[in-house]
Amino acid sequence: MRRLLEVLGFVAVLQGVAGLVPEFTDWHGGLVRRAGFLDGFEIYASVALLVLGVALFAVAETRKPGG
Repeated sequence: MRRLLEVLGFVAVLQGVAGLVPEFTDWHGGLVRRAGFLDGFEIYASVALLVLGVALFAVAETRKPGG
């Protein structure tokens, strides 16, 4: 369970960063930019993914290594 939380946290942080990078560069990538229902709310969704990723890492740290 710990490994799953870490992987999900990593993916959430990665997508959050990928959603914020286009605000500063010309690179357009990440799932947040491709989701049509998030038009106009990409920055908020990216920040929410970053917060979710950090929270998942925090929960993963509270789990026992074997379980």
